Amino acid sequence: MIESTPVSVDVLALRFDPVGRAVLLGTAPRAAEPFAGELALPGVLLGLGERLRDAARRAVTDKLGLRADAISATGQLATFDEPSRDPRGPTLSVALWATLDPTRLTDGPTHWAFLAEVPPLAFDHDRIVADCRPLLADKLWRDPAFTAGLLGPEFTTAHALDVTEALTGDRPYPANLGRTMERVPGLRRTTQHAAALPRGGRPPSVWRWDS
Repeated sequence: MIESTPVSVDVLALRFDPVGRAVLLGTAPRAAEPFAGELALPGVLLGLGERLRDAARRAVTDKLGLRADAISATGQLATFDEPSRDPRGPTLSVALWATLDPTRLTDGPTHWAFLAEVPPLAFDHDRIVADCRPLLADKLWRDPAFTAGLLGPEFTTAHALDVTEALTGDRPYPANLGRTMERVPGLRRTTQHAAALPRGGRPPSVWRWDS
């Protein structure tokens, strides 16, 4: 039994869907009051002596029902201190991100939604998502752990464009994005190209992270 503190850890669990060309956010129905049955970000109370990243992993596995090895990376975003954010009493919420490997996902209670179309959530989780989305956009191509966790060890320029549009709301010009990607530590453009796009055009380049 983990002895808890009045600090909650709420996680924006993200995965990239290359078929839907979108970044998806994972939520799940709450099992208990308050807000029983309503969708919420996966969250837990931080245990005494527990690290934030360990609490984030516990939230994803316990609340979304996913395996621990599906989590590719985690990191901290912001703290929310509105006294009335939880009807049970004042708590701090530390928001973290977690990226997920789509090849390791299992069936569970997770409800996946487009990051730009998240349904109403319990507590102040709508505000957490809204306030953290620009922080996530700023991490893309600046934070290699976040970017690699979201896109995986290998991806195409088309995938990079889709993820950038999903997080920022704007689709960048491919050449400009390519120059940005070339400056990311540990990321390199390979000599390979993906299959030609269905609508024609030049096949997108393949990018890979150095081990």
